[in-house]
Amino acid sequence: MVTRTRFDTDSCPVARSVDAIGDWWSLLIVRDAFDGSRRYGEFQRSLGIAKNILATRLRSLVEAGVMDAVPASDGSAHREYVLTEKGRDLFPVIVALRQWGEAHCFDPGEPHSRLLDRHQGRPLRPLEIRTDDGRPISPDETVVEKLEDAAP
Repeated sequence: MVTRTRFDTDSCPVARSVDAIGDWWSLLIVRDAFDGSRRYGEFQRSLGIAKNILATRLRSLVEAGVMDAVPASDGSAHREYVLTEKGRDLFPVIVALRQWGEAHCFDPGEPHSRLLDRHQGRPLRPLEIRTDDGRPISPDETVVEKLEDAAP
């Protein structure tokens, strides 16, 4: 069996994030949870994912603190999976992936699902990265301060 490379102790926040939720199934499960899926069967039907893979990903998301497994809201013996605060904090990540996909993965005019403001029924504005004083900033205007470069 191939040993998985782990990044859970890496000094890079991106590497640790990918270690926690980086595979596509996990991100699609989180997407479906934002869309209202809560039960194992709902995730399985929506994604068409093999049951063993879904069970593993849900367990990993619970272990990572991204989701909680809770008693079913209807009082049945089933469990439901709900996003924790840590999981809900992935909303901007999901929106960024969605907006990137809308811009780069569809032909002009090709239909796709849309994320709308529930109250106004309007699409969201594109996400922008800004400095702490509110100025828009591009990748060329940033630098990563590596741990070994940081002052003691």
